[in-house]
Amino acid sequence: MEKDASFLFGGISFNRRKFASDFDRFKGKNADDLAEKLLLIEKEHETIDNSLEKLEFIENGKSEMEYERNASVGKKRKRKRKEKGTVSDSVEGFAVFKSSKLKKEVANEENNQSVNELVEGKKEYYRQLERDIVFRKMHNIHVSGSNIPSPLHSFEELRSRYKCRSYLLRNLAELGFKEPTPIQRQAIPVLLSGRECFASAPTGSGKTFAFVFPILMKLKNTTKDGVRAVILSPTRELASQTTRECRKLAKGKKFYIRLMTKQLAKSGDFSKLRCDVLISTPLRLKFAIRKGKLDLSRVEFLVLDESDKLFEPGMLEQVDFVVKACTNPSILRSLFSATLPDIVEDRARTIMHDAVRVIIGRKNSASETIKQKLVYVGSEEGKLLALRQSFAESLNPPVLVFVQNKERAKELYDELKLEDIRPDVIHSDLSQIQRENAVDNFRAGKTWVLIATDVVARGMDFKGVNCVINYDFPDSAAAYIHRIGRSGRAGRIGEATTFYTEADIPFLRNIANVITSSGGEVPEWIKSLTKKKWRKHRPRRDTISTQPDI
Repeated sequence: MEKDASFLFGGISFNRRKFASDFDRFKGKNADDLAEKLLLIEKEHETIDNSLEKLEFIENGKSEMEYERNASVGKKRKRKRKEKGTVSDSVEGFAVFKSSKLKKEVANEENNQSVNELVEGKKEYYRQLERDIVFRKMHNIHVSGSNIPSPLHSFEELRSRYKCRSYLLRNLAELGFKEPTPIQRQAIPVLLSGRECFASAPTGSGKTFAFVFPILMKLKNTTKDGVRAVILSPTRELASQTTRECRKLAKGKKFYIRLMTKQLAKSGDFSKLRCDVLISTPLRLKFAIRKGKLDLSRVEFLVLDESDKLFEPGMLEQVDFVVKACTNPSILRSLFSATLPDIVEDRARTIMHDAVRVIIGRKNSASETIKQKLVYVGSEEGKLLALRQSFAESLNPPVLVFVQNKERAKELYDELKLEDIRPDVIHSDLSQIQRENAVDNFRAGKTWVLIATDVVARGMDFKGVNCVINYDFPDSAAAYIHRIGRSGRAGRIGEATTFYTEADIPFLRNIANVITSSGGEVPEWIKSLTKKKWRKHRPRRDTISTQPDI
């Protein structure tokens, strides 16, 4: 039975108006020709489908034989669906451009890998933070600030973490440094990381090396660019000592490390004089700057040693002048002291950016290796009798005796100079050479008892001082901490005795708090005294003499 062309479109309705142009094309054509053309179109579509599917199988690593097997199964399924007159619920698309699909998969894998690395990196970061917290607690290191570098476990880490030059490590070993002290463990990484810091650590804990070492590491080599580092000290004696220690550490490297002497401040022309590290008191440095022969615009490091003393009213204006003269925008400022009052911290924050605060032990406390005691002497005459009795019972030189001012230092020396205890005296009325000789003789053991004012109470490192005697009651808690800190340095055992009279009793509680905070003991009646707001305690005292008034 002959069928017309409409048989091919059975069950399908067409919008003849919409496809009018297409129907016009087939008008007058033979039905067989029409059917043949439709079959050709269907075959072409099947060929394209098969080719694309075959391409996909081959790209996915499947063999051609497996493809033929899967293709035959697919054809059977298609025939079954046609027989049932149903279509699949969903048709999955395929990628015509397989390479782009592979690129997307690779990109996704890379993204997943980077995400995993990021997560693992964060985990390791927090694990390191926990390790640092435990380590700092072990060494009584207290820090505050953002992104604080990990503390040093050993000096060898300076080589692995910061590519430290071998000559510096060799010098450290020759100087007897085996392990970093707590302040060195934290302050050195902070400065080497390019961060500013203000640090407080007990006397004799190695603060000088904590700031000198990073300076020498960062400067690397000497240049002709002028002064690149400035270290300010409150006294000439401390400046001289810092210069010696700096040169010891720089041994084997041709750094130009200079101490600002009186002569150099007057006539030195730093435009012709090579200098990498300049160490000075604020007044001399200010004088040299005003002469116009010292340019600090290239200074990369500025250290304020014994910063609480430098920020006192008598020196604050001079220090401020020096700070303003250091105009390098990338300068690193750091403050170091055994005592760090709140007012000093507040002032420090005004000149420092994103600084790290490092406190070793309890803030404003004395070293725990010093045995401290308070001795009641009643009057000024009682002080001299107690001192002589102490020397008669057990004189264990070298001994430092601190008095209130230079007049009293002279008086006490006159009382003791004829006695068999080898005394000497140092105060601000002496010339620079006389002061240096007094310090050198005391260090060499020629002097057993050195009578001093607070001029040597700051930072002076006298090796092996066994005892400090506060003949006159200190005028502040900070003065007390610095005075007794001349003993018990670098972990050694020391002793400190403080005489007090009736006039000193109102201020005993303040000193007692320092003693108890460092592990010492004081009588209960002193603890029960009313805590008086501290102020300078410099009462008018009687002349030091055992001779009766005539």
